[in-house]
Formats: sequence, structure tokens, C-alpha cells
Amino acid sequence: MKEIVIFTDRLTKTFSRKEVIRDCQISVERGTIYGLLGKNGAGKTTIFKLLLGFLKPTAGTAAIFNMDSVKDNAKILRHTGSLIETPVFYEHLSAADNLLLHLAYMGIENRKVESVLERVGLPGTGTQPVREFSLGMRQRLAIARAIIHRPEVLILDEPVNGLDPAGIREMRILFRQLADQDGVTILLSSHLLSEVRQITDRIGVIADGRLVLEANTEEIRKKHPKDMEDYLIGVMEGGLHYA
Repeated sequence: MKEIVIFTDRLTKTFSRKEVIRDCQISVERGTIYGLLGKNGAGKTTIFKLLLGFLKPTAGTAAIFNMDSVKDNAKILRHTGSLIETPVFYEHLSAADNLLLHLAYMGIENRKVESVLERVGLPGTGTQPVREFSLGMRQRLAIARAIIHRPEVLILDEPVNGLDPAGIREMRILFRQLADQDGVTILLSSHLLSEVRQITDRIGVIADGRLVLEANTEEIRKKHPKDMEDYLIGVMEGGLHYA
């Protein structure tokens, strides 16, 4: 069994007396891609923020590399790259300058930003102000910012949002390369079930704040070869159990 890099233990988060996350237990192995699925409002983004230390659990724990998300928040951020909700940039600055500022914030020097821009499909845009970027270009730049400091873990909330089919395929190839060749552990969410089916090694489904399914993608595919997407939708809706 591979090392567990990301895990939660009885994780619970309450907002205004409402439990958004309830007794959630997730485990992600090193060098794998884990897809977290759920309807809007199911709690996916909240889990990501809890893991990164942007929110504090009401109960339970969240950890990356056995570092507690609350006590070791600064250390976790040095080892992770993330894309949570709508990315924000310095609009008047170029793509390259935005990446250089991120590296300076991380305390990292001597990274060739142009090669990273090329890797995410933004060649020749290093001097272009971000205010001129389309939604898809902004998403590519957000992914570049998440990977430029060579993190060991990526936490990506809807990373292909705004990309066209060709862009989605390019990111699928990039994420698989990061996991398979560089050993990066990736936890991502997506509403594109067909994409999750293609790219992930393992799938978790959140419904009403609880983890109601966690299984290897291939295992689910074998049990539901013709109706995998319908099955996953049923699980997200809370009407089906894993079988």
C-alpha cells in the first residue's frame, strides 16, 4: 500500500449551527489523482479549505504529510499548490510577473516561468497583462501558479473550469504527467464526470456533508461499465449506495 499523503479523520465543520461537513474521512495515496465529487454546496470546497488551513475544523482533523492543517499551516502551504474558487491576479501585471511575485512570496528563486507557461498552454504570453486574458487563459495561469514552485501536493477546485475541450484534454495530460512522472499527489473536484472517470485513480463522493463513497475508479468502472456517470450522479443525489 502506498503512503497516505492527505487524510481527514472525523472531520466536521459547522457554520451558524449548520453542519456543512460531518464526520468526514478521506485518504489519498502518494502519486495518485483523487476526484472528489458532489453537488453544489455538498462541501467539497470547504474540505479543501480545511486541508489547507484556510478554515479551522469544528471537530476532527485534516492533515497533509502528517502535518496538522491548523498547527502546521505554514509548512503545509510550502508543500502544496492550490486552486480554490475564482483565481485572483494583479490585473495590470503580466502573467510572468504574477508568477514571479508568487515565487517571491514562497521564498523561491531561479524558476523559469516561461517554461511553466508553455506547459499550461500559455506560450508567448509572459508579457501580456492579465487584464487581457480570457477566462480560459486565467484558469491556465492559475494552474501555472499552483505548480510553479514544484509542490508535492496539488489541491484543485474545478481546475478545468472555463477551458475548451482541447484545453481540458491538455490539462488531463498535464495532471497525469505530474502524478505518474513527478510523483505529485492530486486532489481535485470537477463537475465533468466524464473527465473524472478518465483522469482519476480514486473517487470520493460527498453528499450532505458526508463521504458516502470512496473507491478505486477502475473498481467502479468494472461494476458499472455502461452507466458509471448515471451511477455517480445517483450517489451524489443521495439515492444510491455503492454496489
